[in-house]
Amino acid sequence: MVNTKTLLREVFGFKEFRLGQGEIINAVASGENVLAIMPTGGGKSLCFQLPALLNDGLTIVISPLIALMRDQVRGLKAVGVAAGAITSGNTQEEVDQVFSQIISGDLKLLYVAPERFVSGKIQDILSRSNVTSIAVDEAHCVSHWGHDFRPDYLGIGELRRKLGVPLSAFTATADKETQKEIMERLFGGLAPKVFLQGFDRPNIYLRFVPKDKPRRQIIDFVHQRKGQSGIIYCGTRAKTETLAQALEEAGHSACSYHGGMDADRRRVVESRFTLEDGLIVVATVAFGMGVDKPDVRWVVHADLPKSIENYYQEIGRAGRDGGQAETLTLYGADDIRFRRIQIDEGLAPDGRKSADHGRLNALLGLAEAFECRRLNLLEYFGEKNIKC
Repeated sequence: MVNTKTLLREVFGFKEFRLGQGEIINAVASGENVLAIMPTGGGKSLCFQLPALLNDGLTIVISPLIALMRDQVRGLKAVGVAAGAITSGNTQEEVDQVFSQIISGDLKLLYVAPERFVSGKIQDILSRSNVTSIAVDEAHCVSHWGHDFRPDYLGIGELRRKLGVPLSAFTATADKETQKEIMERLFGGLAPKVFLQGFDRPNIYLRFVPKDKPRRQIIDFVHQRKGQSGIIYCGTRAKTETLAQALEEAGHSACSYHGGMDADRRRVVESRFTLEDGLIVVATVAFGMGVDKPDVRWVVHADLPKSIENYYQEIGRAGRDGGQAETLTLYGADDIRFRRIQIDEGLAPDGRKSADHGRLNALLGLAEAFECRRLNLLEYFGEKNIKC
């Protein structure tokens, strides 16, 4: 039988596991139920991809990120792994081909969006196939307390029970409330093996600055880092377009990205960002979760993020190669007022609104911190005794 180190080297091209990966992979490959909380860029995908190759049968990977699924399937196929995806972006011919591979037993990894796996046809095919494991990426999406709740995630626990297979769940941003709800909704009465690899990203420098002619602040920041790849997050679609145009006029290679663009245009931006050096993407939060680019050197927030969890996940797209990276977050009274109104006028119950105000307060506390922001951020996620 091929061992993990051989697969790591010959299929994935790595010499050694990153911190904590080996233990998680062994647990998943042994058929244990697993909850792994790993920092962004910590190598979560390897923790379900490699075990899928060690074992017989099909591993289902549930992810909300179409761009990421597409990228991972492409990468797996390039190294000879039988992988496929079923998402809203598939043509019918592509879906039929994936179904055929599932039925024939040729597929090792099936990526599926949560909105698609609830389909009766998919569940019927999976129930008649040799499914041996389920992996849930971005598992915080199952939680009402998390920062990106997706209602279709609520059916995953039932799918696990129906198929009778072990489940592994992965996320980078889960505070205690979110961890508790993940355990309840995905694992039911089962007690998964929990791996908490920590939230520390010491290579990322955290900076907050009050807004003062914010467009000029951003352009000055970018000028000093000309030629580096970066992401700028904006609060509105219109702002992404006007700021990208301003950067282009200032001599930088920049493009906008938001949910109002058609799928083809979004794919072009995703592809450019992956392949081009020095491209700046000015985006809403719709961008980034599905793009695994290791050498993003900086992330700027042109507007205050929604919460400390959103902030942590968005800045985590910088410095995935372990090299030094920077962040800049601009904020002002209008940002704070907008976020408060957004929470108060939302449809969430009072308990959730109170929690969301608490998360926003934590982010404001981080912005105004007199001491090391990295320590403040880690303490929020429950990590103590870290030296700045």
